[in-house]
Amino acid sequence: MGNETHDFLPELGDQEGPQPGPSWANPRWLAEAVDADADLTQALDPTQMKQAVAAAAKKAGKAMDAGAVEEAAGDSIRAMLLVRLYRVRGHMAADLDPLGLSGLEEPEDLSLEWHGFAGQEDKEVYVGGVFGFEWVKVGDLYQVLRDTYCGNVGLEYMHITDTEERRFLQDKFETPEDTIQFTPEGKQAILAAVIRGEQFEEFLGKKYVGTKRFGLDGGESMIPALEAVIKYGGADGVREIIYGMAHRGRLNVLANVMAKPYKVIFHEFQGGSANPDDVGGSGDVKYHLGTSTDRAFDGIEVHMSLVPNPSHLEAVNPVVLGKTRAQQAIRDDLAKHQQVLPVLIHGDAAFAGQGVVWESLSLSGVPGYDTGGCIHFIINNQIGFTTSPKFARSSPYPSDVAKGVQAPILHVNGDDPEAVTFACKLAIEYRQKFGRDIVIDMWCYRRFGHNEGDEPSFTQPLMYKEIRGHPKVSKIYSERLREEGVIDDGMADQLRADFVSQLEDDFAAAKSYKPNEADWFGGRWAGMNKPADSETARRNADTAIEKKLFDSLGKTLTQVPDDLTIHKTLGRVLKAKKEWFDTGEGFDWATAEALAFGSLVTEGFGVRLSGQDSGRGTFSHRHAVWVDQTDERKYIPLTTLPHGKFEVYDSTLSEYGVLGYEYGFAMADPKTLVLWEAQFGDFANGAQIMIDQFIAAGEVKWLRANGLVMLLPHGYEGQGPEHSSARLERFLQLCANDNIQVCNITTPANYFHVLRRQMLRPFRKPLVIMAPKSLLRHPMAKSPAKEFMGDHHFMRIKSDTKDIADEKVKRLVLCSGKVAYDLIEKRDEEGLDDVSIVRIEQLYPFPGEPLAVRLKRMTNLETVVWCQEEPKNNGAWFFVDGKIEEALGEAGKGGMRPCYAGREVAASPATGYAARHKVQQDALVSIALGLADGGEAQRNGERDCRNEG
Repeated sequence: MGNETHDFLPELGDQEGPQPGPSWANPRWLAEAVDADADLTQALDPTQMKQAVAAAAKKAGKAMDAGAVEEAAGDSIRAMLLVRLYRVRGHMAADLDPLGLSGLEEPEDLSLEWHGFAGQEDKEVYVGGVFGFEWVKVGDLYQVLRDTYCGNVGLEYMHITDTEERRFLQDKFETPEDTIQFTPEGKQAILAAVIRGEQFEEFLGKKYVGTKRFGLDGGESMIPALEAVIKYGGADGVREIIYGMAHRGRLNVLANVMAKPYKVIFHEFQGGSANPDDVGGSGDVKYHLGTSTDRAFDGIEVHMSLVPNPSHLEAVNPVVLGKTRAQQAIRDDLAKHQQVLPVLIHGDAAFAGQGVVWESLSLSGVPGYDTGGCIHFIINNQIGFTTSPKFARSSPYPSDVAKGVQAPILHVNGDDPEAVTFACKLAIEYRQKFGRDIVIDMWCYRRFGHNEGDEPSFTQPLMYKEIRGHPKVSKIYSERLREEGVIDDGMADQLRADFVSQLEDDFAAAKSYKPNEADWFGGRWAGMNKPADSETARRNADTAIEKKLFDSLGKTLTQVPDDLTIHKTLGRVLKAKKEWFDTGEGFDWATAEALAFGSLVTEGFGVRLSGQDSGRGTFSHRHAVWVDQTDERKYIPLTTLPHGKFEVYDSTLSEYGVLGYEYGFAMADPKTLVLWEAQFGDFANGAQIMIDQFIAAGEVKWLRANGLVMLLPHGYEGQGPEHSSARLERFLQLCANDNIQVCNITTPANYFHVLRRQMLRPFRKPLVIMAPKSLLRHPMAKSPAKEFMGDHHFMRIKSDTKDIADEKVKRLVLCSGKVAYDLIEKRDEEGLDDVSIVRIEQLYPFPGEPLAVRLKRMTNLETVVWCQEEPKNNGAWFFVDGKIEEALGEAGKGGMRPCYAGREVAASPATGYAARHKVQQDALVSIALGLADGGEAQRNGERDCRNEG
């Protein structure tokens, strides 16, 4: 398309005439039509209809007696119902499938016979201005309806409840002429884009025979269509587009839409790295990689980025939406959502089959997650890998799930690139005007099966017999343009030859190409870096705050506005907080967290906290939002602070989608502390794909740093399997190459410091926190004011609460999290003065060096125990076992190995019986401390522990 102009002819608006009401009669056709469109119930009554017909007849010079008026009024009703049904179901008769194999049947009620007009094509009916007609022959009206709603574009929009949106789409779609019209230059530009798309795939197929590329072959009309989004979006205020898509056609989009240099893509096909050799990282296959670039149309520059993603279909959707929201915030575009546009490109089977599609769609109108509408483009290949549509979904179209958010849907024939381009133009106009999602469902086909090495005829022989004989899009379109006189006989061949020549030049240049810069720390990330030191280094930051700020935040967090009526229990909570600030003692978890958030905001950072019940907190502990008890007005104390911005949102009941959204937000904005909180830690397993593919591996695969914080309530209080474990073992198993941080913290002050450390260091790493439950109010889990100020900082290891001389320690119990307090209480109760309890607050990166220093000082140490609440096959044991042994070796205690004290192996992470839980908990604590009051299995464990010690 280049920078050529290819404008649409002005569309005629629909002027809806009188509509019949259900009081006229109740035959089958009227009842079904009323069910299809509730607006009919607001139509003119019979008397008004007759009056309208009589007035129109008189104006047109038609002589009509009362009987003729009555008949004409009835005819008008039937004609209007015919129009209405085409608006509702005309798309089901549209010419959408290039292969003609869809099997969709045209609805019976779209025929003239069904409406009682059989053989009456020449009969004139009154339609009151529809399509610009006052009176029209039935046959002419029928033809206009077929041309409008049953051509190469089918519009689904009557499920939308907003009248203005429906009228907009109707006005854009209904015109007596062809709606889809471009200038000759525009048509030539569309053809050139299609040829680029086709020849790029053909070139790759010849140069890299048998290499998987997941080509766009059969769907090349998407290339000019996506360029239309850039062109028309830029003209309508869009300055940035964020794309997400899976494999199919990705390389083509990178090359021909994102303008990634062809030589770079060829370099990657030849086995070269996308980044300089000294950057490191594992890299990823070329059809997972992203890029960013700028393109200009008609003098308007638009920045574009394609988000990298794994093979997990549709997983990138919420990431794109979260990144879009962050960019809109950075551009101060949250009020109108006009400047930053998300575009998601889907496969048909995945759009219908993957639940994260709905999780993402459902965010479209939710405060705090709204992005002002996303353009969804479905590459409808009419097949999954080998699965036919009838086995891939339970609905006629893959796009039907989008009706749940009342998104309009444009079904379009992929063999008509003008129609696909028109659909994208209409989509961007709708999105910019109404700020809502819209879907383009482009029916096409896969010319070469799931990948270029696949044999699709094993499972779809008839489809691929048709495909083998089906002409390419460029051939169909160029022949059409020749017939229209838009191009001459040699133009298409010349376009092909010129483009292939360019590809050959770039192919030769790829042999000597070397990337000289990593696409990493630019833009908003300027000043950030990848830490050069070892993952075992201390890497702390000055996280303490000044007393003046501490006291000021205390007032913000405890003072209630005069016009706010808070809940009486919240009043008691705030009274207790004020006392802590007055005395300097007793600060709990929620207050420490609020101090961290408030201090960061005051220092100019953003803080965004989201989760299913984050405002109040699942355990009624946070109270970040105060709700007036008389009118439910909300007051958020931390939003009153200057410099930065605090946001807290109760999300939809989604883990996968919302966690991905927050990851995307953090990907775009390293200057905002982004936190996602699970109701209970184990619920994060619903988002495991996001954890495995993005959070744990995104940096090493794609050079995308991220500072997302996950708060996962974890702790064994006898509340059953799903309310105990955040599956700590899964996160620790993912730890490698300095990729993430995993903490299980025991004091409010240490939590305060780790949150501030997350923003005050010059690099970003995801942080996973096993957040507490009982420790939220545990009398021993309190921090004094002094630990938030002075020279205090985050402690990777916390010393024993009891002052025991190092040389006196014979038994060292290492642990993490809430079990520490159970151990301390039992140890002190038993009067054990040679047992030290040390807490590992940060499990990864593991603090092996400071642990070794402590171990070396314990000159009379006999036994080292790792104690955990989780079953032996869960928790941290298998992760820390070797690391503790390494620390013992470094401390000169190479003959000593740690032993285990905890629950036995189990398929379920916890018992659901409170009594059994207590027995287990008492036993593991006793075993860890060297006491002999466990059950038989635990006594066996104790003997093993003593022997190994």
